[in-house]
Amino acid sequence: MQRLLLLLVACLSLLTPVRAGEVVVIPIQGEITKAQFFFLRRGLKEAEAAKADAVVLDMDTYGGELNSATDMLGALFSTSIPTIAYIDTNAGSAGALIALSTRRIFMAPVSAIGAAAPVTAGGQDLPSTMEDKVVSYFSGYFRSAADKNGYDPDIAQAFISKDTEVKIGDTVVHPKGTLLTLSAQEAAKVINGKPVLASGIADSLPDLLAKAGLKGALHRIEPTGFETLAFWLTTLAPLLLLGGIIGVYIELKVGGFGAAGFVAAICFLLFFFGSYIAGLAGWEVVILFAIGLSLIISEIAIHPGTIIPGLIGLVLVGASIVWAMMDRYPDEPLIPTGEMLERPLINLGITILLACIAIPVITRFLPDTPFFRAIALARAQPRGPSFSDRTVDSPVSLSVGASGVALSMLRPSGNARFGDAIVDVITRGEFIEPASPVRVLAIEGSRIIVARVG
Repeated sequence: MQRLLLLLVACLSLLTPVRAGEVVVIPIQGEITKAQFFFLRRGLKEAEAAKADAVVLDMDTYGGELNSATDMLGALFSTSIPTIAYIDTNAGSAGALIALSTRRIFMAPVSAIGAAAPVTAGGQDLPSTMEDKVVSYFSGYFRSAADKNGYDPDIAQAFISKDTEVKIGDTVVHPKGTLLTLSAQEAAKVINGKPVLASGIADSLPDLLAKAGLKGALHRIEPTGFETLAFWLTTLAPLLLLGGIIGVYIELKVGGFGAAGFVAAICFLLFFFGSYIAGLAGWEVVILFAIGLSLIISEIAIHPGTIIPGLIGLVLVGASIVWAMMDRYPDEPLIPTGEMLERPLINLGITILLACIAIPVITRFLPDTPFFRAIALARAQPRGPSFSDRTVDSPVSLSVGASGVALSMLRPSGNARFGDAIVDVITRGEFIEPASPVRVLAIEGSRIIVARVG
């Protein structure tokens, strides 16, 4: 029952938009994971789009994945809205890096920050050589976060490296030999006219607003639980796109709408849904994609050879797919940078490469499979009376090699005329335009297989 209520609260928070002037509270609770990064990014984009006054990270975490923490650092650096970390009650390990990535830090009276030494997934210490490499690498993130937001880089370094001494003026804040962990009182202590780390101690979020000079109402955003799903859907984005492309290709070959079309729709829906809940794009990209796909299908099925609608549709589909995978914040330039396009173009390139391999294989082998024969024959011979009283159901009067003319678009099934008879025919997968000369390749029961002459 409690989980159901929490889910209901989270869903209601999605329906309640952030308003201009509010202070958005994003809870960072428990283990730092990729799902936490997706949640943070979604919250930051909602706050920035609504022109909120500030974003407060309500933190209580002992740490987690340092890689996810560096992703969160990048998200916090990308937003133009003032960011504040409220540590209530822990910001350990990866949490310390996230706190340093905000522009101001406030702490609850009983709280702590620091102790960011990397360990294995099971909590054991790393081997000595590996620890040196990891500490050297991630200490760069700690120091750059501190530099950017006006904190002492030595404090950030001491969080992750036990070989760093922290000295402010003549006062030794922390000697070498152990990792640095600061209590609220130690972090807020003023030395030489400047606090060691924290801007102050706040008893609660309303108290923080007063001490930070913020007057907007608090608006708390809750995680939906879909962020974990978003991680997997965005990771599998190339495969989802590949499934959608292959489904559309098979559906166009067969004609109508069936299992392949349904699979394609599901794949594209999951792709765009994953981008939406990951905070990458809104539903406007789905509309753009639908328009583009409609133009491509109309070019192939309704007025083949006009070219322009198909090209426009191809551009719209490609743009919507890249847009859906692009991590762009509301205040960033409309024209994407190379860094913003890197991951979407890599995913799209992987998809195109896999499609170039899969489609020829499908074209070669699928028409000979019982599944394709069954669905293609069902489309070629629909139930009910024929559109022409001269249509025949039996190929008795025809033989292999007989020549005729396609009356309808064969994609791959349709009607062709052989002498005075109009019969249902099917190709081995290729599309044939109306009025094209065709020849019978094979007769399998009531199934007439044809190919274009020449």
